Parts: sequence; structure tokens; C-alpha cells
Amino acid sequence: MSSCTHVKQVTDPLQEKANSPDSSLGDEHRYANNYYDPDVRRVADTEYDHDLQPQFSARQERRLLAKIDLRVIPVLSVLYLLAFLDRTNIANASIYGLQEELRLKNTQYNTALTIFFVPYIVFEIPSNVLLKKLKPHVWLSACMFLFGLVTICQGLVQNYSGLLATRFFLGLAESGMFPGSFYLIGMWYKRSEAQKRYSFFFGSTSLAGAFGGLLASAIGKMEGMRDYRGWRWIFILEGVLTAVVAISFFFIIPDFPENAKWLSEEERTYVETRLRKDQGRSAAERPIGIRDVVNVFKDYKIFVGGFMYFGLIVPAYGYAYFAPGIIQTYGYSPIQTQLHSVPPWAASFTFAMIVAFFSDKFKHRFAFTLIPICIAITGFAILITVHTNHHLEYAALFMVTMGVYSAMPVVVCWFNMNLGGHHRRAVGTAWQIGFGNIGGIIATYSFLPKDKPHFYKPGYSICIGFICLSAASCVVYAASVVWQNRQRDKLPRDLGLTEYEKTEMGDMSPDYRYLL
Repeated sequence: MSSCTHVKQVTDPLQEKANSPDSSLGDEHRYANNYYDPDVRRVADTEYDHDLQPQFSARQERRLLAKIDLRVIPVLSVLYLLAFLDRTNIANASIYGLQEELRLKNTQYNTALTIFFVPYIVFEIPSNVLLKKLKPHVWLSACMFLFGLVTICQGLVQNYSGLLATRFFLGLAESGMFPGSFYLIGMWYKRSEAQKRYSFFFGSTSLAGAFGGLLASAIGKMEGMRDYRGWRWIFILEGVLTAVVAISFFFIIPDFPENAKWLSEEERTYVETRLRKDQGRSAAERPIGIRDVVNVFKDYKIFVGGFMYFGLIVPAYGYAYFAPGIIQTYGYSPIQTQLHSVPPWAASFTFAMIVAFFSDKFKHRFAFTLIPICIAITGFAILITVHTNHHLEYAALFMVTMGVYSAMPVVVCWFNMNLGGHHRRAVGTAWQIGFGNIGGIIATYSFLPKDKPHFYKPGYSICIGFICLSAASCVVYAASVVWQNRQRDKLPRDLGLTEYEKTEMGDMSPDYRYLL
């Protein structure tokens, strides 16, 4: 069993193409780079000698996957749990007097929420470029330490201006967390096995909501300690926790497979090989340039993917930022409000894992976006029409969280894992997350104080509208990938493309087939 892959040097792909009388790899290689490969053999004249690839048994592969799971998923899940906690704990702080002490008026609280998204949206793509350049363990841990530090500062502000400044820098520091983590996970797993991992990672947002409510109910009892209100202690203690964890994560966060020192050379080679067969080659050795970014946006599906996520972000952040305020209208005290915010988050995590299990089992994504979306729409419809039965209204919050927070990881995984290669995936993932988070700005102005006497009907209506937009975008994206797969099936078998050219094309290669 060999421990490495033998790769033939390709210095000038265009010249090699010209010198070769038959640059096609033949019928049996036609689908070698896509998920729908009908288990065909690769021929011997390819650039990779597969007789020298390590062969793992099913048991060995399961053990290797378990090893990767334990190293990649828990670490990134904790990272994003703390990021989401530091981002949304302002909702818990508001219950304990933040708005009163800082004398926020009218929509100033909403503006403080909005300012977070300005740098968060703008710096998503540059952040993923830096992630690839500096390596994940360096970039992600540094960003994590910075947003922990900013969260501490948020607990020390004395006025509205200070709150705006800290929220801005919090958005800047957190801009790389979500797209960077999704990008990194996508470079470790095949498309057919990724959804459970993505949903578990994304479920950290639900766990953050549940953990944040429990933590806030306990920290709120520190009201007046050292002359600090309870809301200040929420920011300070949670920020300290994040900064301390970030220091240890510098040594723990995994890098890309080709740089993973915690795998043996044989394991590393096998991981790269199985991913290349599923997704095509990654072109990891070449840095991302401006031309790569421009080329990504020549594909209309990139924009459709952005709207898929955009439509779900509005209800997601609408709930994350305003759920404590909504629950408080049911007549609960501040501590009871925090405790009642926990169960809907916990239910959403459980349901998201169930959806992910069946999505991977059937190797299908489209239907598993629409089913949760319909559940979320039903929940919002109840909230719009029912105003006297608090138990039913509270049950509707379960439907909202279970629907929205189960559909989101499927949407992102579906789109992300259909992007081939490092360059298209790094840029495309950051675009989807960055553009989608524009919805966060809309969400922060969807639930205004003046609408509270009217049971927040405008906010619920806005959420339903954007969820429908997401559903429509999913339908368009599904139709697009089915159509493109069929068009590629009709293409001539010999297009005269070298392996280098196909690698550069990523999922735009005629050999690539998209997952529905």
C-alpha cells in the first residue's frame, strides 16, 4: 500500500493539449469528477496513477471519517456557538435594562443591531481569501479572540455612540466565522455525507440561543454587583469566555486536508483522493486572484444561491434578536422570559438533525428545504392570526425555529457543496453568506416598538414574504441544476479539455454533475 499519490508535472496545459492527439479521457472517465459517477474505472493515461492510491476498506474509511469528525466538527461548532452568542446576546441584555441605562430612543436599538451587518457583509469574501492565505487555525482563532475582546468592551459602553462603535467592530471581527467554517467543512467531506455535518455545525446557532437564555437568566442575578447592571455582566463574562477559548483554539482548529499534520500521509492522500473523485480537483495549490472572483459571478446560479439564503436570514435574525421581547409580551418576568426562550431553540436543533439525517440518507436536498420552509410559514401564520391564546402562540415559535433553522443549513450545504474547487467554493460561499446577511438589516427594522401593541403583525408578515422568496429561489436553483445536468449529458464526449482546464473550471466543467 503506497502512502502517496504520484502526480505528473504539468507546466503548460495548453501546450500539452496541443501535443496530445486525444486529450479526452474517454467514455469511462466521463463522469469521474462528479457525485453521479456510475462506479466507472479511470484509465491509465490520466495525470494521477490510481494504482498507487491507498485503498481503504469500508471499516477503515468509517474510522477515518470518525477521526475527522471529532477533529473538525466539534471545534468549529463551539467557535460558531460563541460567535452567535456574542452577536445575539444583546437581545438578552435588552431585557435587563440596556435600553433604559443607555437611554435609547425610538429606533436607536434597531440601528445598533443594523450597524453590525455593514462590515459583516462587506468583508465576507476578503475574509475567505485571507483564510486560505493564512491558514484556518491562524485566521479563525485571531478573529475569535478579537470579537471576544469587542464583546467585553460592549459591556463597558456608556452611551449610544459607544454601543454603535462596538457593534460595528463586532461585525468586522465576526465576518469570517460563518463563511470560513462552512468553506473549511466543505473541503473535508463528500457531498453525500456533508449535510449531517453542516446541520450539526449550524445547530450551534440553536444551541447558542438556548445556552444564551440559560446563561442570561443566571448572569442576570448579578444585577448591581460592583455597581454594574446585569446586562453589562452578560457582555463581559461571555466575552471573556470567548477570548480564553480563542487562545486554545489556535492550537486546535484544523487546516485544510492537504495541510493536516494530525493525519498520516496515507490518510491525507486518501482524503484528497475521495474528495477529488466526488468534487473534482480543488486547485488548492494556486492562490485566489481577482480573475477567480470575477469568473465566479459569471454563473447566474451564484445569485440564485444568494437569494435562497437571503430569504431565510430575515426570519432567522428576526427571531434571534426579538424572541425575548416577543415572549415577554406573554406576561413573563425577565428571568422567566429567558428560560422560556430555551425550549424553541433546543427543538430546532433536534429537528435540524433529523432533517439532515434523511437528507443524507436519500442524497437529496431540494425537498428538505421546502418541507421546513412550509413549517416555518405555518408558524408565522399562527402568530399573525392568534393573539389571545399564549400557549398556541408559544407553540408557533417552536414551528418558526424548527422550520427556519432546519432549512438554512440545507440551503447553504446544497449550494456550497455544488461548487467545485477551492476558488469557486471560497468565493461562492462567502458571497452567499455575505449577500444573505443583508437580510439581517431588514430583520432589525422588522420588529419596531410601535408595532408591539399590534402584536408585531408587520414583522411576521415581512418574515413570511421573505421565506416565500427563499422557497421560490430554491425552486429556480433546483430547476437550474437539473437542466444543466441534462445539458451536459447531451454534450459530445470529446471536448478537447485537459485535466488542468477542467480543474480551473470547477463545477462548470462538462464532467461535473450537480446534486439535487
